[in-house]
Amino acid sequence: MTNSLQQIKKLGQSVWLDYIRRNILDSGEVTRMIAADGLAGMTSNPAIFEKAIIEYDDYDEAVSTLIRNGSGAMEIYETLALEDVRHAADLFRPVYDESSGRDGFVCLEVSPHLAYDTDGTITEAKRLWTALDRSNVMIKVPATREGLPAIKQLIAAGININVTLLFGVVRYREVVNAFTDGLQNRAAQGKPLNHIASVASFFLSRIDVLVDKELDKRNQTEAAASAQSLRGRTAVACARLAYQHYLEWKESSRWQALAEKGAQTQRLLWASTGTKDPAYSDIKYIEALIGRETVNTMPPQTLTAYRDHGQPALRIEQELDGAYALPGMLAELDIHLDAVSEQLEAEGVQKFIKPFDKLLGSLHQQ
Repeated sequence: MTNSLQQIKKLGQSVWLDYIRRNILDSGEVTRMIAADGLAGMTSNPAIFEKAIIEYDDYDEAVSTLIRNGSGAMEIYETLALEDVRHAADLFRPVYDESSGRDGFVCLEVSPHLAYDTDGTITEAKRLWTALDRSNVMIKVPATREGLPAIKQLIAAGININVTLLFGVVRYREVVNAFTDGLQNRAAQGKPLNHIASVASFFLSRIDVLVDKELDKRNQTEAAASAQSLRGRTAVACARLAYQHYLEWKESSRWQALAEKGAQTQRLLWASTGTKDPAYSDIKYIEALIGRETVNTMPPQTLTAYRDHGQPALRIEQELDGAYALPGMLAELDIHLDAVSEQLEAEGVQKFIKPFDKLLGSLHQQ
């Protein structure tokens, strides 16, 4: 049988795994997925590391050794995370080389406590980049207002950046500008652009969870029929609008001047692609958003589901009229996407802080 994940790759989209755990690195599982599924990268976040280190015994021996050596909780976490990301990056290095630096990346996030601290983010991102010492890693920086100038400076410094916690098209446009500004500043210094890679991680399922909740409230009113018809449509529509902006930006004279100097585009990465509402397909956020020059990072269960029953086709530019109309239709119901993205960003930061602090607390108690 043809592997649906391999078919996605042939259509121009890269499949990354939204998960990291020492066991799958050591056992050969990741290497197998690279070969069998065309897996082209890996993302991590504080919640993923918290689950891996606390719930499994993969790390017990390493944690015990570090404690005996006098390491504190933060040092233990960073040691384990850096080891895993380096190991994963080495496994993906052939993908990086074969794709001429377009794929094969593994991502590590700055502390979620720095989400509103520009200078702190820059300092930590540079420190982690140096500590990892791999050309095929990306440092994850949140797309908060305070994160935007950090993204600009870090790109100018030649560091690969995964812009995370992105929930709206307006903020995505600001992220693209920060990325482009960073490259222009670097070019003005006469420094090379060709090795710098970046993705903009647009979170999907959380958008529908919040908007659907608001729509369900309208189901108690005279707008019930209109509200019901819009359920489950917002995330995909926003993603499609973001992709249209990507295509327009790529054709701009501003970008073309950088491309002539060897710069590669900042691809959109679809994140939070595990379906949270059981009423929807378990591969909803994969099927609708296959598009050239994009990335989809899937949690293990979603990747397995897509391998099993995915039907790959280029669909990202379908139903664009509906996508353009949807923000206005939601506004008529007093649901405003700018407010939605602001709320989700704030909640997203807290959803990373909570497991991060839980992990540090657990390590401190050992």
